[in-house]
Amino acid sequence: MSQKKRILLIEDEEDIAALIKLQAEISGYKLHVEVDGINGYRAIEREKPDLVILDLMLPGENGLDVCRKMKGNSDLKNIPVIILSAKGEELDIVLGLELGADDYVAKPFSPKVLFSRIKAILRRGKEPEKASKAVRFAEFILEIDRYILRKGEKQIPLTLSEFGILRRLVTNRGKVLTRNQLLEDINNDDAFIVDRNIDVHIASLRKKLGPTFNWVETVRGVGYRFKEEPV
Repeated sequence: MSQKKRILLIEDEEDIAALIKLQAEISGYKLHVEVDGINGYRAIEREKPDLVILDLMLPGENGLDVCRKMKGNSDLKNIPVIILSAKGEELDIVLGLELGADDYVAKPFSPKVLFSRIKAILRRGKEPEKASKAVRFAEFILEIDRYILRKGEKQIPLTLSEFGILRRLVTNRGKVLTRNQLLEDINNDDAFIVDRNIDVHIASLRKKLGPTFNWVETVRGVGYRFKEEPV
């Protein structure tokens, strides 16, 4: 029998912690709770859990500082992190994602939704961001090495910027990526960027992929996510 995955929750609100603990038991995970950032980080160092759920507003040391220290520690940087945020903390969410957090869930939230995200992240694992030479989604094939997107036998012309954005989204399926992360990627792709507005490139991609293409989700105030499965 496989060992239960271990989750560390750093959350100072007792009712939220109790709700998450109950859902963890239902979902078959082992959950440990810490209530402040300082002891939370010590627990991460000590326990090295399979995943960390991290509230942003914490006593002692806030969630962003904990995330920053994790991602700067070679022993901890590959542990997935999900941020819990209160409404109106969009800037902090973006900062957390750019520090290396894998996803976020805004309060109030459904425990079932949280654990579906956890399941997806643990399934995806922390493999390096690379894809097979051809990635398939719906009726499309993205040929990574050849910079080609095909729908059936028809090739869809993309700019280098559009290809870079689509490749990054597809190879991080289910993960929220900020606009800055997408911009960094296409800048590292030797793409000649004239218009640096990521939203313009996304709009152009959607137009080229067709009106029924709904895999790319806009995450308001944060960035974009390539869905695990389209709605």
